[in-house]
Parts: sequence; C-alpha cells; structure tokens
Amino acid sequence: MEVGKRLKEVREMYGLSQRELAKRVGLTNSTISMIERDVVSPSISSLKRILEGVSLSVTEFFTMEIPTESQVVFKKDSLIDVGSDGVELHLVGANKADSQLAFVIEYYQPGASTGDDMLTHIGEEAGTVVEGSIEITIAGQNYKLSKGDSYKFSTRLPHQFRNTSKKVCKIISAHTPPTF
Repeated sequence: MEVGKRLKEVREMYGLSQRELAKRVGLTNSTISMIERDVVSPSISSLKRILEGVSLSVTEFFTMEIPTESQVVFKKDSLIDVGSDGVELHLVGANKADSQLAFVIEYYQPGASTGDDMLTHIGEEAGTVVEGSIEITIAGQNYKLSKGDSYKFSTRLPHQFRNTSKKVCKIISAHTPPTF
C-alpha cells in the first residue's frame, strides 16, 4: 500500500489542507507533502503522530474503507419513483446498497391512497407534511395532518395514507429498514 497516497485520501476525507494537518501534529507542511508524494516514508511512530491529528489509529488507517466515489447529491430528475395510482414515492439514494435508511419524497394526488389494504412491515417511519394535508390510519386510529404536522410510528402496526383533500399533499419521510 502506498502510505503517501492513503494519507492524502484520509486528510482530504477529513477536509484538511496539508498545512492544517501539519499544524495539528506539530510538523512542517513540507514533511506532510513529502510523505504524501511518497518521497519519504514515515516511521510507525511518525505515522501514529500524524494520524492523531485526525483521531485515527495506525490499524484504522490501514484497514478502513475510504469511499472513492460517494454520491451525496441526488438531483430531482434522478430519483426513482416507486409509486402508482396517484401516489409518487421518490426514493433518495435508492442505489446505495449499504444504506440503513430510506428517505422518500411523497406526493399524493387528491383522492389517492396507498391502497385499500393496510400496510405492515418491520421498522419505523417518520415524516412531515410539507404541502397540503393527509389522513393517516394507524392501528385503526385516524389522524388528519396538515402542513407542518409530523408523524412517527412502528410500521409493524397496520397503516394507510389517504389524501382526502382537493390539493396535492407532499410529505418528506424516512423509514427503516430501507425496504418496502
């Protein structure tokens, strides 16, 4: 493994310049630069000292996964819609296989619902009504939510969403695990 290349990746992952890292650990900027260019190879004790500047152990430095291409921005037109029948469910980051959370932008047309059957699945769901209003039925209880109202519940409970108004309802929600 090229220690210099790895050190540069770690430093950039933490958003530090060479100068900032050098200052944190009491070394010169040129020392960090030479290590990153693999001009010099640091001793284990020197590497340990440098890594203390980013709170990493030597073991973590050599074994941690450094994302090479981590998508953090998802443009509106790239979101996948898994809804139907007047319900749009736009998944944010749906292509992330290791995700622990599903983040959804939901649109319910007037009269639209998640269906006649109540939904149940393992996990939790939380959301906020951003526009319009929605009626949520959870375990036989009906709740009417308007703009600014939020909800959170165990998705093991039978639930259903229905827009009983004449305006589109928009909800921002998240649920775990990230499956439907």
